[in-house]
Amino acid sequence: MGKRNWREIGLGLVVPLVAIALWQWVVKQGWVDEKILPSPQEVAEKWVAYLLPLKPFAEFQQENPGASWWAWAFSGELIVDSLGSMYRVVVGFLVGAGLALPLGLAMGASRAAYAWFNPLVQVLRPIPPIAYIPLSILWFGLGNPPAVFLIALGAFFPVLMNTIAGVRQVDSIYLRAARNLGAGGATLFLRVILPASVPYILAGVRIGIGTAFIVVIVAEMIAVNNGLGYRILEGREYFWSAKIIAGMITIGMLGLAIDVGMTRLNNHLLRWHRGLEH
Repeated sequence: MGKRNWREIGLGLVVPLVAIALWQWVVKQGWVDEKILPSPQEVAEKWVAYLLPLKPFAEFQQENPGASWWAWAFSGELIVDSLGSMYRVVVGFLVGAGLALPLGLAMGASRAAYAWFNPLVQVLRPIPPIAYIPLSILWFGLGNPPAVFLIALGAFFPVLMNTIAGVRQVDSIYLRAARNLGAGGATLFLRVILPASVPYILAGVRIGIGTAFIVVIVAEMIAVNNGLGYRILEGREYFWSAKIIAGMITIGMLGLAIDVGMTRLNNHLLRWHRGLEH
């Protein structure tokens, strides 16, 4: 990691650190009730307690014969809930994006496909995934299936619309040049249209993952009995403000990690694209 990257990370930490210091000072001054807004120190302590295993290793082994030390070390609520939420996000996103990508390519490349599917897409697109919660529970019951269904819906439309836009925005100069060089339909699509639309598709993927995170928290509050959303709702019921904020911070950290990974993936896949540094 170069000096420039470290400098950017340092600059990015300034505002969060100032906000935390201001938060700590406001709470210590007694301007807010610590039961409503606990101090950053209390939240950090709760986050660590949320991360660590609930039971000693010996007691854990008695309840789970043959369990390894690693199984015990990763048995904390925070780890289990984070893995559960990430599993739902990944599966739901793959289902939604997997359906949206071929449909978006077809609608962008074919006027007939666009005419067939666009009215239905425009009717369904404004409906938020949260509105499907009652139906998802009726159709799939409780547990992972309704959550995956809602996440897939949330990821579907950003990927779909960006894919359509990417295919339809391909410069006509490239298309004419490829045709003049003898490129047929399949070659034109695979060698010109698809690569040119990749920046739009990746932008849709990034938005879709962000939407999936929003939907998974809501879904876990209603249809699932574990996950970060479930723990936040549990904290509200028992008035555990520190645990609520600890869960929210965990969601933010996971989202940041995924966004950083997506940015690096974009830069790697689009290193040929004009305007990106090599």
